[in-house]
Amino acid sequence: MDEALPGTRAATGRDSAQRAAPLTVQVWDLPLRLWHWLLAILVLVAWFTPNTYDRAHRLVGYAVIGLLVFRLVWGFGGSRYSRFRMIGVRLRAAPRYIWNLRRGITGRYIGLNPAGTAMLVALLLSLAVSVVTGAMSVTTTFFGVWWVEDTHAYSSDAVMILVVVHVLGVVVMGLMQRQNLVRAMLTGRKEIRHHS
Repeated sequence: MDEALPGTRAATGRDSAQRAAPLTVQVWDLPLRLWHWLLAILVLVAWFTPNTYDRAHRLVGYAVIGLLVFRLVWGFGGSRYSRFRMIGVRLRAAPRYIWNLRRGITGRYIGLNPAGTAMLVALLLSLAVSVVTGAMSVTTTFFGVWWVEDTHAYSSDAVMILVVVHVLGVVVMGLMQRQNLVRAMLTGRKEIRHHS
């Protein structure tokens, strides 16, 4: 029986340990993560302040406008997974992707999956409508105009509904893929599992 070369057993043990441990990759950069969590906080504050703390509500609205402008810029000039380059492809794939989820087929995406991309677009558009109509409603021209106030109210409700769906989607997808997606958005790193 041949004797193992010195260090072979240790190297083999290290290799198998590396294969067993999930590989993590940096996906979301710090500016995007800060944007995400700050936006979440501001949306919650905005939801609980209208008609009670109007000044705070307006300031939060202007801050959200600033965050939306930042996200638009970062979507073209940010890091790889912050960019909008794959939005069209993922949006077209979203209906089939969502349909396949009922059979437990999630696929593996390093960045946003097609459902996440659809949610991003829906949230950004709803937020944009909400903050623009909110800003309009405090101007002399549009103050008290019914369609501005109604559009602001309905789009704000839509934002909160989408936020709830987003949170549920993150929980369900995390369970289906056995990943802590909340931690990934905190650390910026996502587990990449290789199936043998």
